[in-house]
Amino acid sequence: MTDDPVEHRRLIIAGTGISGLTAGIYAARSNNDPLIVEGDEPGGQLTLTTDVENYPGFPEGISGPDLINNMKAQAKKFGADTRNGIIEDVSKEPAGHFRVELSDGDVYTADAVIAASGASARTLGVPGEDELMGYGLSTCATCDGAFFRGEDMLVVGGGDAAMEEANFLTKFADTVYIAHRREEFRAEDVWIDRTMEKVDDGEIELLLNTELTEIHGTPEEGIDRVTLVEHPDGHPKEKLEDAATADEVEEYDFDVGAVFFAIGHTPNTDFLEGIGVETDDDGYLITEGGRGGNQTDTGVDGLFGAGDVVDFHYQQAVTAAGMGCQAALDADEYLTERERADELYEPEPDAATADD
Repeated sequence: MTDDPVEHRRLIIAGTGISGLTAGIYAARSNNDPLIVEGDEPGGQLTLTTDVENYPGFPEGISGPDLINNMKAQAKKFGADTRNGIIEDVSKEPAGHFRVELSDGDVYTADAVIAASGASARTLGVPGEDELMGYGLSTCATCDGAFFRGEDMLVVGGGDAAMEEANFLTKFADTVYIAHRREEFRAEDVWIDRTMEKVDDGEIELLLNTELTEIHGTPEEGIDRVTLVEHPDGHPKEKLEDAATADEVEEYDFDVGAVFFAIGHTPNTDFLEGIGVETDDDGYLITEGGRGGNQTDTGVDGLFGAGDVVDFHYQQAVTAAGMGCQAALDADEYLTERERADELYEPEPDAATADD
């Protein structure tokens, strides 16, 4: 471990999801020498998706891992480099370039950085969660659903992700239950329609105005039941904590063999905390936006944001790819302008190189 940089790159991209890899393809084709750092979730959320049916150009669909692997090969074909590792800190140096430190102690410098680090699945923080994560509790139905074939399964959430995961789990489950804290779902109509078809068929049952408060089981035996609370007006946890409404909340144990959280994501922006980048209240990067160029600019010169680390609304593969393209084009314009002004960083050669 040393503070001396491993090497200097014209551009470093944080994340190998669809946004980061698209940025890598465009940056490599622009001769911007990109290094793409995998992060702690290599491939991003698409690696957790079995079938991607709405990505243009694949009328029969394509698996998420296959799409990511194809894009990675495409980026490498044009000259992008990838490496395993997690970026721990990014800082701006007085000369105008970036210092990028990885969790293993390796340090790089770069003239520009694209943050395409995505967002991680949220959890509830309920009792039993930490002990049983990976032992019956999961945030990825496509990864773990088959392990619980024939079990009753509980999906927590009310958006597109919850509907998609619940539908997928009907391939394996005896019955899939969806617990949602409100009466109405937030998912797109197409997913609600698919889910209601499964409800009519008896494959899915809805537990509306219901929240999970505890998970019971052991790592050795897995999950045997959960504790749920229910109130006819929704948000039962809040009402349970209010003395005026606590008596109206029904609390009961419910037998299931597996639990899947599908309650949203947290943007992976911790590594940017010290650089002065602006985020919203949930931690998503705030970028320039608008209609012209430089829409992915974060307000820190040379730092650009793309994909789910910025986009809290659409969160689609195709929009992430589009933002990756935009970020690479914005970075290219930034690098070109600095090059013309002779402001790109030129590291001093080390002693061994100087002697050669």
